[in-house]
Amino acid sequence: MAHDGNGNGSTVRRAARGVADCYRGGPYRFTLVVSAGTAVLACAILAGGFAATWGDFEHVRQYADENIANEDSYAAYADGSWWPLVRVGFVVFALALVLALLTLTVLHTGYAVGSRGEPQTRRELWRRIRRRFPAALVVNALTGVVVGAVEVAAYAWWAFVESDEIPGIEPTPLHETATPQYALVGWVLPVVVWCLAPVLYFRLSAATAETVLERRSPFVALYRSWVLTRRARWRCFWQGLLVTGAAVLVFLAGRLAAAPVAHFAGLGMLWLSDGNVWITGVLVKVLPTVVAFLLLTPLVMPPACTVAVRLHGDLGAGEG
Repeated sequence: MAHDGNGNGSTVRRAARGVADCYRGGPYRFTLVVSAGTAVLACAILAGGFAATWGDFEHVRQYADENIANEDSYAAYADGSWWPLVRVGFVVFALALVLALLTLTVLHTGYAVGSRGEPQTRRELWRRIRRRFPAALVVNALTGVVVGAVEVAAYAWWAFVESDEIPGIEPTPLHETATPQYALVGWVLPVVVWCLAPVLYFRLSAATAETVLERRSPFVALYRSWVLTRRARWRCFWQGLLVTGAAVLVFLAGRLAAAPVAHFAGLGMLWLSDGNVWITGVLVKVLPTVVAFLLLTPLVMPPACTVAVRLHGDLGAGEG
């Protein structure tokens, strides 16, 4: 690269052309197949979670009904039913993270293989993906650990401030105006750190293409991605901003669009559970989020993967 990405207009135009190209061809048809498989597995995980907690939710209903019949004040989860539900929730969340990692790895690897421009069937594409899938899986897992650590650190700092553990900074009482110190340390700083995570992700996004196309080891691929993108920080920033913004918009729109689906699913759960409003309420609350995340795979992952592969190709060619 002869420049470091200061030509933001040309960067945006290249990204727009990439978005137009990524929704057609063999890689996108492969994306649709992967999206369908991900949706089936995600629904299986969600159904398994509800099946595992069916008895606990029934116990919650019985406890609540008894207290209501006796005209006693109650909290439905006060009898010890909360922690079994939390444990199952952690298992479901962990399985969902593993599924997301596998989906991201398959798609990033597939778009890296497809970037060579050779016509290939889905079977041939999958055969080539399998060759470098283990290394690509390690790369994406390490990237997720790094980016996740930044997000967790920001949340931990926010929780630390909220717990009133920092001398001289007190959390703002309800219905009162926040002090400048609290607004800066308790809100601005965590938000800034949270916003750095997408940029950090795109600084490491070329690592999958590096390990797939150049056959680097995972740690070397991550280092190479960091070195290559060092000269294109602004390009990484703008592309990360565009893709993150698209993901947020699709996620919010997906949640709104899934509201009718959640309503009918709730009616079905009421019928299956014989009127258990507790398990129905949980389903209605989580289903729009699940649908919104599943929509990210066919709608946002193609441009994200395409941008990452082209970033690697452009920076690698410039280095040569």
